[in-house]
Amino acid sequence: MPSLNDLIRDRHLVEMLRNSRIGQYVYPVVAPEFSNWRSEQEAWRHGVALFDQTHHMDELIVEGPQATEFLAWHGINSFANFGLNRAKHFVPVTPAGYVIGDHIIFREREDKYILVGRAPTSNWLMFGAARGNWNVRLHYDPRSPSRPEGERVLRGHYRFQIQGPDAPAVFEKMNGGPLPDIKFFHVDWINVGSKWVQALRHGMSGSPGLEIWGPYSDKEYVQSTIMQAARDAGVNLVRCGSRAYASNTLESGWIPSPLPGIYTGDGMLADYRDWLAADSYEASGAIGGSFVSANIEDYYVNPFELGYGFYIGWNKDDFIGKSALQTMKTTGSHRKKVTLEWNREDVLNVIASQFEPGIPCKFIDWPLSNYASSSADMMLKDGRMVGMSMFTGYSFNERCILSLGVANADIEVGDILTLKWGEPDDTAKTSTERHRQADIRVRVSPTPYAREARENYADSWRTQS
Repeated sequence: MPSLNDLIRDRHLVEMLRNSRIGQYVYPVVAPEFSNWRSEQEAWRHGVALFDQTHHMDELIVEGPQATEFLAWHGINSFANFGLNRAKHFVPVTPAGYVIGDHIIFREREDKYILVGRAPTSNWLMFGAARGNWNVRLHYDPRSPSRPEGERVLRGHYRFQIQGPDAPAVFEKMNGGPLPDIKFFHVDWINVGSKWVQALRHGMSGSPGLEIWGPYSDKEYVQSTIMQAARDAGVNLVRCGSRAYASNTLESGWIPSPLPGIYTGDGMLADYRDWLAADSYEASGAIGGSFVSANIEDYYVNPFELGYGFYIGWNKDDFIGKSALQTMKTTGSHRKKVTLEWNREDVLNVIASQFEPGIPCKFIDWPLSNYASSSADMMLKDGRMVGMSMFTGYSFNERCILSLGVANADIEVGDILTLKWGEPDDTAKTSTERHRQADIRVRVSPTPYAREARENYADSWRTQS
């Protein structure tokens, strides 16, 4: 089978990815809406929301005598304080220090970890195990097919998240009594009816929440038990479809899909591109947005820019990318993560263009406006590019369009920037119609944008400057 390197050998990288025909990123299997995405968004702010996270993420189990050493080598995180029944936000980088992706990692035993997230991190770890001489075993359960078209879909585990201000009442009913005191990003065991399940203290949009998982064969029983517990507690539990689920990060500030920084570099990275198949996520994913550069590295980001700098385990003897990150740290001129609040008048002008003759502006889809695997829209100040917007959508809770991105260090909260919306030329992307670009004013806002997440979240990447 041809590799990613075979695919790009005689092609321009940026051009190839901008013209990918894979279509929009799909959150598979789960219904787009159970009621309507507006009410579903409101549920995590004002009631209780049930997210079905079973299908859209890879699951990778890493176990064996060298599991800890293997993961510590391949990620920036320190494992010194990573005890049993804990979770971390695991971030791998390339030897040049560019972010590849991220996973949530759970430690189940001294020698066993479960990682959950998007494909780039799973692929990187599977390559590392295949290339190196590590005493580890990996079990890979890829995300469900984007378009199963009626075929039966099976996973190793179900995964649900229950969150919102009314969630504690549901927890107590489904557990048959008060829950143990689970600290943020810690794991404990609780009852869901007759099932004994693992629960992570978490909350993706900033509200109180638990993430629970177990054997896929228990999925229907666990879901029905959660819903009955809500009825018994007198709580209106709202099932969230894939449209609402994908937008919750806008309020809490996590950028889900940076472009993996693996397309350049020799040695290990050249070997990796030879290992990656021509139909891999990295080979078929699309770049979208108004920012068009001849240099693929202009789309890369590093951990400092995404707010992950405090994860870095500087006391580890070594890990992939350590030297490059040390150099980046000393330069100190990184961009920083920002939330952008889009100007209402400018947004309405873009929407109005859909009802006027001629070529309209790029359509703004709701609640999620991304039309590619990775997005890069130009942010300008006085005509100068000062950053890029990377994830965009509408929050019914905040009644505005928000986007997440990275901006130069001198950009401050309250600054008004211009976001260039739409692409400067026609591409082959199936998700991109013929359109013209529009200038949209955006106000640099606090991250996280939601007050609940900003003021009440445990100290984490969301609250670190």
